[in-house]
Amino acid sequence: MAHMSEAPAKKSDLGVRVTSAVVMIAVAGTALWLGGWLWAVLVALVALGVLWEWASLVRAFEARMPFRLLWLAGGLIYVGIAATLLAVLGSNFMGMLIAGLIVALVIGVDIGAYFAGRAIGGPKIAPTISPSKTWAGLLGGMLVATLLLWILTQYVYNLKPLSIALGPIVAIVAQTGDFFESWMKRRAGVKDSGKLIPGHGGLFDRVDGLLAVCFVLGAIAALFLARGLLDGSLQSRTATVEIRQS
Repeated sequence: MAHMSEAPAKKSDLGVRVTSAVVMIAVAGTALWLGGWLWAVLVALVALGVLWEWASLVRAFEARMPFRLLWLAGGLIYVGIAATLLAVLGSNFMGMLIAGLIVALVIGVDIGAYFAGRAIGGPKIAPTISPSKTWAGLLGGMLVATLLLWILTQYVYNLKPLSIALGPIVAIVAQTGDFFESWMKRRAGVKDSGKLIPGHGGLFDRVDGLLAVCFVLGAIAALFLARGLLDGSLQSRTATVEIRQS
């Protein structure tokens, strides 16, 4: 999620930002709680909006049609895998818990990076891409994600040791997604990916970190699924051959 570790919003803009944030949380939280088709529809609408903004950014910085098509195809894969994971998770109660955990972790990373970056400051990670993001902010995001995972896994999943490893990884992936979107906007010469959300910019601005985390998780899940299908197919063929030979 972009801009949380950047300069604080102007006072005149703060009320609008807070109102928009409350509305977004209420809508997303309600849809996730209800799950099923309602959550899937919300995920699909957000994904379509992000793809629209992605295409607008690509049109602004890439004039060569073959490369523009490659960028658009990459966007379909990137956003499509992330959205599919979230939509599937909303189909059952355990999946909804996992989706809520992912969203909470990304928000935690965002908040931790923002406050640590403001309080500590220090060296920038990539000043040419995102001038306000610091190493201290990244460490703050890693710390908050780890603490959240520690608390939630202790009482829900009983997987406390994983929080020490997964917290920093989630923070790094989320911040990488943030930097990736910032890099695209830099190339396009714009501050925000869109103007849909008052005080926040576009949908891509709000879900950049979440997209990255869900893309990685979705890609890993797809690899495991493909491997399982392949193993099942090989076992089936082996059994068939054995039956014929007998």
